[in-house]
Amino acid sequence: MLNITKKVEEKNAVLLLEGRLDTVTAPQLEETLLAIYPQLSELTFDLEKLEYISSAGLRVLLSAQKVMTKQGAMKLVNVSENVMEIFEVTGFSEILTIE
Repeated sequence: MLNITKKVEEKNAVLLLEGRLDTVTAPQLEETLLAIYPQLSELTFDLEKLEYISSAGLRVLLSAQKVMTKQGAMKLVNVSENVMEIFEVTGFSEILTIE
């Protein structure tokens, strides 16, 4: 299960992800992103409450990174130890902006 709390102000959005970002829930995040992309120049993912991310979740973040590189910037904040370990093992820690 994935809960997405969305805060959009003008051209900035913060998405707080809570739960698991996997094959089942990745389409939910994709739909949310597709709805808000046109207006954004800055996108922040708050991953403090994200427990797990699968390859499907990584793919969604990577495609978000590609979109936001053209439109502005994207970053990840409050990344938990478990999720950070997955980013490091997969090399995503080198690709994504993590604060």
